Amino acid sequence: MPELPQTELEIKIGINIGSQEFDVPTDRYDFIGLFRTEFLYMEGKELPGEETQFEAYRQVVQKAKGHPVTLRTLDIGGDKTLPYMELPKEDNPFLGKRAIRLCFAEKELFLTQLRAALRASAYGPLQIMFPMVGSLEDIRKAKEYLNLAKEQLKERKQQFDEQIRIGIMIEIPAIALIADLAAEEVDFASIGSNDLTQYLSAADRMNPEVAAYYKSDSTAMLRLLGFVFREFSKREKEISVCGEMAGNPETAQLLVGLGARKLSMSSGNIAGVKAKLAECTLQELTALAEKKL
Repeated sequence: MPELPQTELEIKIGINIGSQEFDVPTDRYDFIGLFRTEFLYMEGKELPGEETQFEAYRQVVQKAKGHPVTLRTLDIGGDKTLPYMELPKEDNPFLGKRAIRLCFAEKELFLTQLRAALRASAYGPLQIMFPMVGSLEDIRKAKEYLNLAKEQLKERKQQFDEQIRIGIMIEIPAIALIADLAAEEVDFASIGSNDLTQYLSAADRMNPEVAAYYKSDSTAMLRLLGFVFREFSKREKEISVCGEMAGNPETAQLLVGLGARKLSMSSGNIAGVKAKLAECTLQELTALAEKKL
């Protein structure tokens, strides 16, 4: 890519996908910022095996034609359940045994997915992202599982990217508040603005009765986002946003003003976001964010 003039700033636009059947021309996006892997688990009648997962992940990597693919490990729980897997009945499932917490409790389920993802990384630039991380201990534990999966593949003499990049979802305020420490542990991160807003505002994002309290552009949210962007940028670690804020033209402007340089969204939102961002200079967007703060 030719070097951009100093007056121009490149904002990379990614897409979020929910299966290997996505059909978006590669010239419309720069990366796949969120590959939700739950579809393999939710569409079947039993847990998908390693080969089934590997084939699906490989198809996505190859279809992306060299664009980086961010595979999010299983995020089941909360509003997503499996008919063939007994999950605990919880009063507050969004605060319960879900995503990475469930994977830690189901060791073989987790290792199966990690092996499949690692094998797919031999076919193109794939990176692995862990959801619902709440502490440095969570990050280190997830990396231990990944290292175990690598050793298992080496024993089988199966190929994978030895330098595969590892990242986390920032959606729990506890990890956002220690973004400076978390950035030292990972290669990249993606902000899940939907859950981060929900947890920060203590307002269920699926409950219309408290919709007025669920504000992704609140001062508290914007201050927290600005802190995360700064801390990752200081350490030259990639940070993106893949929640609804990224796909909304108005809040996308705020995000860029706060320091975001990578936004990932549903493919139908790309045109609107690109058009809105192209209307403004970085100075104008920075001023907009400062005024909102």
